[in-house]
Amino acid sequence: MTDQLAPPTEDAGPGRSKFTSEIMAGGAVTENLDDDELAGGMRGALSMLAILGLFAWLGFANFWIFVFVVGVVISIFCHELGHYLTAKWTGMKVTQFFLFFGPRLWSFRRGETEYGVRALPLGAFVRIIGMNRMDEVDPGDEARAYRQKSFPRRLLVISAGSIMHMLIAVTLLFGVYAVAGEDTVRDGVEVKTLVDGGAAQSAGLLAGDIVRSVDGESFTGANEFGQLIRANNPGDAITLTVLRNGIEESIPVTLGSNDTGGALVGVSSSSIFGTIDHSIPTAAGNAVVDIVPFSWESTKGVIKVLNPVNIVKHLTGSSDDLASRPTTLLGVAAISDDVGESSGWAGMLLLLAVLNVFVGVFNMFPLLPLDGGHAAIALYERVREGVRGGKQRYFADVERLMPFAMGVVTVLAMLMFAGLYLDITEPL
Repeated sequence: MTDQLAPPTEDAGPGRSKFTSEIMAGGAVTENLDDDELAGGMRGALSMLAILGLFAWLGFANFWIFVFVVGVVISIFCHELGHYLTAKWTGMKVTQFFLFFGPRLWSFRRGETEYGVRALPLGAFVRIIGMNRMDEVDPGDEARAYRQKSFPRRLLVISAGSIMHMLIAVTLLFGVYAVAGEDTVRDGVEVKTLVDGGAAQSAGLLAGDIVRSVDGESFTGANEFGQLIRANNPGDAITLTVLRNGIEESIPVTLGSNDTGGALVGVSSSSIFGTIDHSIPTAAGNAVVDIVPFSWESTKGVIKVLNPVNIVKHLTGSSDDLASRPTTLLGVAAISDDVGESSGWAGMLLLLAVLNVFVGVFNMFPLLPLDGGHAAIALYERVREGVRGGKQRYFADVERLMPFAMGVVTVLAMLMFAGLYLDITEPL
C-alpha cells in the first residue's frame, strides 16, 4: 500500500495491458477522440437503425420477451445514470457514458463527455477519471478525479448503480401492489401429480387435493412441505391433513424412499397463492419493506451461484438445484414469455423487480471489478486514514489486487459460459 497522491507512470508496471487497465478503471481507457473519430454520420445512423430494427422484429416475434429485454436495457441505463449523475454532482470528471461494450456504433460529445452506443449488449459503463492510482490522469484534472474526493462522495458514486436498481425494484413492486394487488403464499400445497404406485397414491391422495398439515404441523409453500417430509425416514407413517371438495380429512401415509435413501411421499405439489388488495400507502410501504427479504434471498443465491463446485455439478449433471444453477439473461428471457402469458403485466413487472434486486445485490459484493470491490477499497482507505488520525489521505495500492481481480473475472466468465451452455441445452 502507499500514501502517494497520484501514481507516477512507472508504477503502472511495464506489462500492464489495456484490458487490465479497463478492469481496474471501470470502463474504456481510450479518451479524447477528435470529433471526426466519433461514430456519427451515416455509420452511426445505420447502426442505430439496425438496433431499432432488431427491437421491432423482437416485438413482433415475441411481445413478452420484447418487454423483458426493454426492461433490462432500461435498468442497465438507469444503473449507469446513477453513477453519472452522482459523479457530476460531486464534482468528478466523467469522460464517457456508453450503453453496451465493444466497438463504437454511434457516439457524440457534449462538453467533456462522450455519449453513445457500442456493439456488444453485455452491460454499460460510465468512465470517471482517476478511479485508482493505476489510472493515469492529466495533472490539471487530478482535483476532479474519483480518488481525490472524500470518502462519502466516493461511496455514494460507486453505490449509486445498485441504489438505482433498488429504486427501480421498489417502483415496480409499488405499481404491481397498487394496481393488481400482492400475491402471498398461503398455508398448504396443492397436489398436482402423483407417482404411480407411490406412497401418496397408495394412501388414496388425488390430484387437486390441498395438503394442509403434516402430522398436525402446518406449513407454507412447497419448500416447507418438502422439508417436513424429508425430516422423516423411509417407512415412517405420517398423517396428512387434506382438504378435498371442501371437506377436511386425515390420511395416513407410509413414506417411500428416493434414489438417495431419503423419505419420499411421491407427489408433485405447488404452493398456493392468494392476492391481497392494498391501498396506495400500504402498497408503497410493502414495496419498500419487501426489498429486505428479496435482497436476503438474492444474497444467498449469489453465494450459491458463485461457488465453482456448484457450477461443475450442474455441468456434469450431478445437480438439478435451480437455486444454485448459473443462468444468463438468455435463460431468464426464455421464461419471461411463460411469465407474461400466465401472469400478464403484473408477473412481468415482478420478474423485472426481482431481477433488479438480484443485480443490485450482486453488484455490491466486495469483489473487483464489481462496484462492491471499489466500495471495499474506499472503506479500507477510510479505515487506514482513521488509524493515522485522519490527517493524511491513504491511497490503496490496487495493483496488488490485480491477480485477485483477474481471478474474479475468470470465475465470472466461467459462470457466464456455463449459464449460457445450460440455458441452451437444458432450458429452465
